[in-house]
Amino acid sequence: MDLTQGTPQEKNNRAKKMMLWFGIISLIMGFAGWTSAYIVSSKRKDWLDNIDLPQAFFVSTLLIIISSLTYYFAKKSVKDGDQKKATLLLWTTLGLGVAFIVLQFIGFSQMLESGYYFTGPTSNIKMSYIFLIAFVHILHVVAGLISLLVVIVQQVRGKYTSENMLGLELGATFWHFLDFLWVYLILFMFFVK
Repeated sequence: MDLTQGTPQEKNNRAKKMMLWFGIISLIMGFAGWTSAYIVSSKRKDWLDNIDLPQAFFVSTLLIIISSLTYYFAKKSVKDGDQKKATLLLWTTLGLGVAFIVLQFIGFSQMLESGYYFTGPTSNIKMSYIFLIAFVHILHVVAGLISLLVVIVQQVRGKYTSENMLGLELGATFWHFLDFLWVYLILFMFFVK
């Protein structure tokens, strides 16, 4: 494919999609580094291998998966010309994203109640990694929520049509990536003891 071909709009769209993928790849590299460090650190003598993840993390996983589905169906609704349904689904996605973050913090409080801390004399390296990985993911979900708010505003303004969906597509791609990333992280932390 010759990337120099096409209208200025097509070139602009390709450039924006490519920049998003560069960002996603850099995020993958960051989380790959943290999960690699987690694996290396699991060989330490002070590593705790009998810690259960908070139940709230698993409930939040279900919510972020559902939110990915609502985003997908919102995009499909725009393609089908059902703007009202698309807007409702985007607001639902936003609500599920906020609920995900709330549940993550409930999970943090469950860990604290169990006596596990991020730092300090009673902290443990494994729990520090869990806090770090989950919190950094939350920061990225906040970025996803901000992009989702921009998408909702543009949707309410009537910007998106079946022929003009770039912002919606970029937002959905980033959101689906965040979903996939969390599913990977929760499975990783659950199975890598």
